[in-house]
Amino acid sequence: MSTLATHLDLKSSEYHENRAGMLDLLAEIEEQLALARGGGGQRSVERHRSRGKLLIRERIELLLDRDSPFLELSPLAGYATEFPLGSGMVSGIGVVSGVECVINGHDPTIMGGAITNLSNKKLDRSLEIARINRLPYIQFVESAGGDLRRGGDDPEAEMRRNLNHFAESGRLFHDITELSGMRIPTVSVVCGSSTAGGAYQPGLSDYNIFIRERSKVFLGGPPLVKMATGEDSTDEELGGAEMHATRSGLADYLAEDEPDAIRIAREAVAHLNWRKLGPGPSLPPDEPRYDPEELLGIVPVDLKRPFDIREVIARIVDGSRFEEFKPLYGNTLVTGWASIHGFPVGILGNNGVLFSDSSQKAAQFIQLCNQVDVPIIFLQNVTGYIVGKSFEEGGIVKDGSKMINAVSNSKVPHISIILGASYGAGNYGMGGRAFDTRFVFTWPTAKISIMGPKQLAGVMSIVRRAGAAAAGRTVDEDEDARERAAVEDRAEKESLALYATGRVADDGIIDPRDTRTVLGITLSAVHSNAVSGDGRFGVFRM
Repeated sequence: MSTLATHLDLKSSEYHENRAGMLDLLAEIEEQLALARGGGGQRSVERHRSRGKLLIRERIELLLDRDSPFLELSPLAGYATEFPLGSGMVSGIGVVSGVECVINGHDPTIMGGAITNLSNKKLDRSLEIARINRLPYIQFVESAGGDLRRGGDDPEAEMRRNLNHFAESGRLFHDITELSGMRIPTVSVVCGSSTAGGAYQPGLSDYNIFIRERSKVFLGGPPLVKMATGEDSTDEELGGAEMHATRSGLADYLAEDEPDAIRIAREAVAHLNWRKLGPGPSLPPDEPRYDPEELLGIVPVDLKRPFDIREVIARIVDGSRFEEFKPLYGNTLVTGWASIHGFPVGILGNNGVLFSDSSQKAAQFIQLCNQVDVPIIFLQNVTGYIVGKSFEEGGIVKDGSKMINAVSNSKVPHISIILGASYGAGNYGMGGRAFDTRFVFTWPTAKISIMGPKQLAGVMSIVRRAGAAAAGRTVDEDEDARERAAVEDRAEKESLALYATGRVADDGIIDPRDTRTVLGITLSAVHSNAVSGDGRFGVFRM
């Protein structure tokens, strides 16, 4: 396999400008990550510690194998929303007793670990990752249950909140139970009080570990029971760990303290006799020939400026080796074979807008990956499929549909990294979140939107002008300019990577220098399940 040659000029002003812009974005993201790691704030953290409890990240650290990595998922969920930064929950992938697991935990320093609509979305995503990749699921439970804050003076807002609670929390119950039916083990470590919906998390799990005098699990606490039945009871009598271990049978193991509970959880995972269904790495996992630090200077903050995706590929694949497929055809899309940490992969990377030829090339290559059971990595920087009269006559809808058809029916795992633009149907064709992609991560420079902000503002202006003409009105040019500026400004803000990750539209923003590591962890995770196409389609050149 040939080695990619680099044409990156490390002394150029463009490289240094790109690097400076990327570092500025990374500094902003790191600032937000520090806030998320702070949980509910110093006062809440100190109150939590005064009760002799570990913080959620400390619990996870003790659970993981020593010196093993933890890939945190959606750490900035809640950014620029009404919900707390981090959404009151920590989730990710880590190795426990030699087994890759999805780990999820409530952060009780934030609203007592209450489940909001957004944290429920993050929780459901972690369950989805466990399901589609066949990874054991471990959860630290300490939750006040569903967020019951009312919708203020707006009865419709309150009704929507209630309906969302039933639809989304109900799905949570389904998804935890489904894992067990799929022979994917679920382990709950109950670290404190878990009420209502929080009680069902251990109730639906395969293995439950409770902590003496700490774990409290009940559908309704003492005040609610008093109101409903007239009974007087203490927390311990109603739902304490010892009661559940000796009388109800909900607790399978009774731990003396949190470290003891985490030790038992590690032992439970060790006893699973877990075996991966997919193959392990089979190729030499050599480091790239080029320094990953150089990734900081490749992608410009101004996405109108082009860059060669091969420069990115050369710094993330083993030995910078890349066998390019159809290099002289459809040159706005780069396709080819490589390996990452020893795992064979097929790669599709954008070098411009998608034309008919690049779309046909993509469809053929995706099918070839399915024929040999090779996972696909999508590297997105795409403004969409080409538009225009001649391109419509040339069949861009037909050819773009072939590509989307191939993505939809592909059975091998897909992992997407959005480096730059991800607009419109280009997002779909390049393995967007809606296409059962196993993992989607973004770089700080990523922008995700139905179309570019300037194009969106222009289209809206044309629509307004057409409406005015139909009504026999003239257009106020100053007002139209203000409208265009407002639309463009809003579209720009809502296309940013931070906006998307705040709403759990991806699995997190990553430092470009960590791309190879993140891909290595996720490729290992997807191989916990069988990695195979089903042979339903062969190569076509229609």
